[in-house]
Amino acid sequence: MRSLVRIQLAPRRSVTVHPWEYLCDQTNSSSRPGYERWVVDRGSAPAPRLGWYAAPARQLARTLRHGLELTHHVGVVGVGNVGGRLVRQLLSCELVATISVTDSRLGRADEVVDIVSEDKVRSHASPWVDATVTVLAGAAGSHCELASKALAAGSNVVSVSDSIEDVRGLLALDKQANAAGLSVIVGAAMAPGLSDLLAGLAAKRFDSVEEVHIAKAGTGGPACARQHHRALGGDAVDWRDGGFIDRRGRSGRELVFFPDPIGGRDCYRAALPDALLLAPEFEAVERVTARLSATRRDRLTALLPMMRRPHADGGPGAVRVEVRGVIGSSRETVVLSAVDHPSAAAAVVGAVATESVLDGGG
Repeated sequence: MRSLVRIQLAPRRSVTVHPWEYLCDQTNSSSRPGYERWVVDRGSAPAPRLGWYAAPARQLARTLRHGLELTHHVGVVGVGNVGGRLVRQLLSCELVATISVTDSRLGRADEVVDIVSEDKVRSHASPWVDATVTVLAGAAGSHCELASKALAAGSNVVSVSDSIEDVRGLLALDKQANAAGLSVIVGAAMAPGLSDLLAGLAAKRFDSVEEVHIAKAGTGGPACARQHHRALGGDAVDWRDGGFIDRRGRSGRELVFFPDPIGGRDCYRAALPDALLLAPEFEAVERVTARLSATRRDRLTALLPMMRRPHADGGPGAVRVEVRGVIGSSRETVVLSAVDHPSAAAAVVGAVATESVLDGGG
C-alpha cells in the first residue's frame, strides 16, 4: 500500500503531506533511513499541572538519541487549547532548543510563557523567523497565509487545521515548498491526523481498499467549536467513483457508535477535508466520506451565528474509521476507533509531525 502520509525520512526532500506514516509504520523500518522506534520515558516527567496543558502521562514519548545537539528553533502560532498542549509536548523533544510562541489575542502568548516557566519558551511576534519548523495551531482560516510567510522565511510548516479551505490552500503550496526545499504537513490533528493513522492501520489488512468512512465527535477549545459550527453550514466533499463531488451539509444522517463514554451519536455530512487527503492515497478506492456528530440544534442553527459562547474545552471526543475492502476472495469491514480530548490528541499528532521534520523526515 502506498503511504497516506508522504513524510520523507530521507533528508533534503520536500513534499506537502499530512502526518500519519511516522506514527503507524513502526514495524517496517528497513525502507526508511534514519527511522527510530519510539520508546516511553516517563521517569523524568515533571510534576502534574492543572489547567489545559497535557498531563505528564500524555507527554510525547522520547526517542533514544545520543550525542545530538539542541540546535532547532520551533515557532508555534496560536497557543489556545491545542497550541498550549503542543508547546508542552515539544518541551520533551530533545531536538528542540527554543520555542517561540505568538497568539492573536493580546497577552495570551506571554501568559503561556509564564505558565510553562521554561527558559527555552519565549514570546515573539513572528515565530517563523529563524524557525526550522513553524506549527500553525491557531484558529482556522489563516493557515494558508501564515504558511506562505513561514515558507518565505525558510521554515517548514505543520498545520493542525481541519478547515477544508485551509487544507486546499496548503496543498496548493506544494510548488512553493518544493522550490524552497521545504515541507508543508497538512492535517496534523485528531481528524484529519489520528483518523488517517487509523485508516492506514486498517488498510494494511486488506488486499485492496474499496471504501473509507470517517466520523468524529467532540470539539477542543472555542476555536474548534466555531469551526465545527462553520463546517456544518458548508458543503461536504466526498470521493465517489474516481472523482470529488459536493454534497449538502447537514444531510446523510447516520447513527455512529463511538467507544464509551461517547456512545452513539447522529453524524452528518459537513465541510471536512478528509476525502481530499485520503482519496489520493488509496488506489482504486471507490468511496471516501467524512461525517461530524451534531445535535438537532446544531443542524438548525448551522447557517446562523453561534447562539452562545463556546465552552473553554469541549471535553472528550472520538474518531471512528470504517474501512471496507477485499481480503483474499471475500469482502471484509474493519472498524477502528479512538477516544481522547480532541485538543490533547491534536497536540500529540502535531508534536510527532514536528519532531519527524526536525529528525530529517521532512
